[in-house]
Amino acid sequence: MKYTSVIIIFLFFSCSAKPDKKFSSATKKNILRNDTPLCVGNLCYNVVGIYNPSSKLNENFILDKQLYTLKIDTVPQVKFWMEIMQLKEDSALINIGFNRFIIKKIHLNEWQVLSDSSKNLYKDSIRKVYMLDSTYNIYLTNGKKYFYDFNKAYQNFSKGIDCFVENGVDPWYAQAILLIESPNKLQKSNVGAYGPFQLMPNVARLFGLKVNKHIDERANFERSAFAASSLIKKICIPNTLQILDSLGLKSINQNDLWFKLLVMHVYHAGFYNVQQALLTIQPKTADMRIIFKLWQTRAAKFKNSSQNYSQLILAAMLQMNTLVKNNN
Repeated sequence: MKYTSVIIIFLFFSCSAKPDKKFSSATKKNILRNDTPLCVGNLCYNVVGIYNPSSKLNENFILDKQLYTLKIDTVPQVKFWMEIMQLKEDSALINIGFNRFIIKKIHLNEWQVLSDSSKNLYKDSIRKVYMLDSTYNIYLTNGKKYFYDFNKAYQNFSKGIDCFVENGVDPWYAQAILLIESPNKLQKSNVGAYGPFQLMPNVARLFGLKVNKHIDERANFERSAFAASSLIKKICIPNTLQILDSLGLKSINQNDLWFKLLVMHVYHAGFYNVQQALLTIQPKTADMRIIFKLWQTRAAKFKNSSQNYSQLILAAMLQMNTLVKNNN
C-alpha cells in the first residue's frame, strides 16, 4: 500500500514562511492525517508532496523545519559543505579543519604544481596568521558537485520514504541516507559497503539479503531499503538510546534533529565508536550541542570522516531544499 495520494501539495516553500492555509476543498482532502494506515506513530509528520515539473507528479519529500528553527543554515561547517557540494571537481577550498573556515578557493592545478615543502610552508603561514599551533589541520578539500547529484538522488526519495514507512521507521532517515551515500549512482566503498543505502555484506545478510559471488541484493532498492530501515529500527536507535541512558540523559524526543543525527552517526561509525566519542564529551544536556561537540571529538575509530558525517547530512538537506524551492 502506498500513500503518495495522501499528501499536502506545496508548490513553493520558503525557509521562514509558514505554509499557506488557504487550500482548496480538493487539496484539503489530501492533507496527511496521523491515522493514515502507513503513518502510525506520526511517521509522516514531515512528509510533504512537492510538484515535480519534470514528471508532472506530486512526489514525497521530507521537509524538516528544524533546519531553520535551529538556524542550521548559518552554521560554518554546514555552509562549508554546501559550498563543496556546488564546487566542480577541478577546484578546491583551502580551509581550517576544526571550524571549516575557508581561506581560499583554488584551482587544483595551482596546488598540484607546488612542491611538498611549498605546500607545508603555505599551511604554516595560515596557522601563523590565525594564531594556530601545529596541531590544527589545514585541509585542501576538492569540489564534490559530480558526486552530489541531487536531481538523481531526488528520483528515489518517494520510493525510499514508502519503504521506510512500511517498515515502521521515520522516513527522515531514508532521505538522509539517499542524499549522501550514493546520490549519483550505486557506489561500492573501499571497505565493502554497497548499494543505495551503503550496507556492509554482514549487515545485509543479517536482515535477509543475499550477498555472495553470484548475487548481491544490496543493489535491489526495496530489499536494501528494508535492510537499512531494519538496521536503524532494531540496532541504531536502541544503541543510541542505550548510550544516552548510560550518560544519564533520559526522556529523549526521538523526533529531535540532534537525536536523528546521532542515530545516523551510529549507522555510519558503529555503536562502539560513537559510544567512545560521547564518553569523551560527557554531555550534560540532550540537544544539538552533542552534535556540535562530536564534530570536534576523536575517539577510537571516530575520526575525520565520522565527524563530517552529520555535517554532510545537514548540508545536503539544505541544498536539496533550495533545489526544490527553485524548481517550483
